[in-house]
Amino acid sequence: MTSYNIMLLPGDGIGPEITAEVRRVMAWVEGAHGVTFNVSEGLIGGAAYDAEGVPLSDATLARAKEADAILLACVGGPKWDGKTEYNKRPEAGLLRLRKELDVFANLRPALCFDALADASSLKREFVAGLDILFVRELSGGVYFGEPRGIEALPEGGRVGINTQRYTDREIIRIARVAFEMARKRRGLVHSAEKANVMESGLLWREEVTKLHAAEYADVKLEHILADNCAMQLVKAPKQFDVILTDNLFGDILSDAAAMLTGSLGMLPSASLGDGGPGLYEPVHGSAPDIAGKGIANPLAAILSFAMALRYSLDMGDAADQVEAAVSKALNDVRTGDIWAEGFDRVGTTGMGDAVLKALAQS
Repeated sequence: MTSYNIMLLPGDGIGPEITAEVRRVMAWVEGAHGVTFNVSEGLIGGAAYDAEGVPLSDATLARAKEADAILLACVGGPKWDGKTEYNKRPEAGLLRLRKELDVFANLRPALCFDALADASSLKREFVAGLDILFVRELSGGVYFGEPRGIEALPEGGRVGINTQRYTDREIIRIARVAFEMARKRRGLVHSAEKANVMESGLLWREEVTKLHAAEYADVKLEHILADNCAMQLVKAPKQFDVILTDNLFGDILSDAAAMLTGSLGMLPSASLGDGGPGLYEPVHGSAPDIAGKGIANPLAAILSFAMALRYSLDMGDAADQVEAAVSKALNDVRTGDIWAEGFDRVGTTGMGDAVLKALAQS
């Protein structure tokens, strides 16, 4: 029997609740596909800070590196906002994990399930059938560039410093991922940057252009300024197939696209590197205002597990089943964030029940 080592990092807020539903789906996949998931859990974010004094311990990081896939829920919350050293805030644990794993390629699908087309902030005709894949560079750029920090000025006052920095190697390797993904989809890449005002954006455009000409001429490439990309996402989102972008713009643009799909609670993500485990996490945050109430939407976490099945465990058939079960469940029940007239309103466990029922019928 094939076995895989899976590490769960429930984190903060609603993380433990949605992770519990993922574990139920994992158990179904084990039984249906004759595999074994050796599951371990670790602390990250505020939970880790409270218990261990750091948002990600060396021991947890070491165990994560040995896994076949890592499923992370969410980190952070007002309990820790402004109450820890900056480098010990919950989000620092997530950033360290991404950096140490060198998961430089963040895949964020923005897929509008047909059942949710009316839940989008745009009219149905603009989002029905929407299927965009964001390929975001995750381990470089302004989130990691040096120098950085807050310094006192000689004349008084303070200055905050962040550095946007990309090497040609970093740009080439993420662009290659985008072109490879486009080959498996509809063959179109939009590369979003700010080459008109940023030298890093200019280098980005030059290197993407060179790689395209040398290796991926069969894929259509269009360059787009990041601000125009934001406008086009709300004007005509279905024009996009794969959107390639840097760490900062990818963070912003993919969150904007999330609302086209009906809810931030529906979107999964995968973070991949050249080797080692993939890191899978829902795009939404820890939602501390509803934590512990049993009403959080677990579907983004479940869909993140489906991405782990596809990209890290080579179980594409199982991933298809899980994704189809989510789609089927949405025809009958909804959590509060996506509820509409005519549907049964359920909580976290109820949505998990609906997915498992659909899986049993697959």
